[in-house]
Amino acid sequence: MKTWKHRKSYIEAWWRPNVTRGYLFLDRPPTEEFQPWPSTSPPFRVSEDLTKLKVFPKILWPIQVRLLRTIMEALRQGDKDLRWYVKGDDDTVVMVDNLVEVLAKYDHTKPYYIGSNSEGVKSNFDFSFDMAFGGGGYALSYPLAEALATKLDDCIERYSYISSEDFWLRSCLADLGVALTHDKGFHQIDLYNDISGLLSAHPQTPFVSLHHIDTIDPIFPSMNRSESINRLMKAAKVDQSRLLQQTICYHRQSNWSLSISWGYSAYIYENIIPRSILWRPLETFRPWHNSRRSFYMFNTRWPSNNPCEAPHLFFFDSIEHIEGDQIVTTYVRTSPRGLPACSSIGNHSADPITRIKVFSPASTRLEAGGRDCCDIVYRAGANVTEVTYRACMNYEVIA
Repeated sequence: MKTWKHRKSYIEAWWRPNVTRGYLFLDRPPTEEFQPWPSTSPPFRVSEDLTKLKVFPKILWPIQVRLLRTIMEALRQGDKDLRWYVKGDDDTVVMVDNLVEVLAKYDHTKPYYIGSNSEGVKSNFDFSFDMAFGGGGYALSYPLAEALATKLDDCIERYSYISSEDFWLRSCLADLGVALTHDKGFHQIDLYNDISGLLSAHPQTPFVSLHHIDTIDPIFPSMNRSESINRLMKAAKVDQSRLLQQTICYHRQSNWSLSISWGYSAYIYENIIPRSILWRPLETFRPWHNSRRSFYMFNTRWPSNNPCEAPHLFFFDSIEHIEGDQIVTTYVRTSPRGLPACSSIGNHSADPITRIKVFSPASTRLEAGGRDCCDIVYRAGANVTEVTYRACMNYEVIA
């Protein structure tokens, strides 16, 4: 209840009343200021009192156990026709359409434990490289959740010394013979500060969740955290399949490379830079553990003040449908780059550009693992660049 006042907006940004099914588990009943409970929030439940458990005196971390047992408590609600049990934290945004698409790849009648680990090597080393970090969320197929629930209190007693709900779950599932199925769309975000570099180079997989909203900077400039999440959801409500998917294309006449993270950002580089480099996120963030050198589960590249390597930054501003089966997303420059042109004579500078318009098909979702290609239209001296998405030709993407 302490966090609900300011995290309520995160949940309500993605929760769909009368469509999404689930529960918000609280540590105590809502206080008077939250009554009556709004229909825009998930229905709440108060998690069970642990002091009645026989094993309670042995438990070193009761809060973690209380969180873990909500799996069993949710199943006791008696909802019918369930395929998956999905759990995440209250400072997490979930892309429901993409989550459904990811889970549809798997046979829900078999035991599946799906999620992702931490971005940091040390966090995974401290717990497990084969553990779903629950802030970013995880999914259990319903038969697995049901089997786990029958064994959960025995497992809690067996591992009463464990200090992490996520590691407890991983240990219990391992004892049932079920290992983690990794999916890169779940994001724990064990990072600090500005994660725009990571979000602008998302792996080619549907974006499912974003955790630790309160410990990172607002993801859009000049906004607070709630405003930033609502801005991202403007694009998500139109086409989640493309959200954050990185598309790279080139304007040879100007010697430019464009990297677009659909619904989030667009970068212009005044140089032709290979995709193999642009796929690596700019390290705009700090590691979760304050080590002298960051060790991540992915490769990064350092930000640079070299005008041939530093991008012009644009962030998502608006979205609209237009005639001809098109969605137009507009990205605006947040501030001048403050560097000279890459070209010594300055004739290929992107400084005049103030906005980028991206045209994508309204009726075609991007299939999981798929990729768009694009063409750039730019007239010298203009302040707007236009990018049109299209299907890739054989020589652009090799299966």
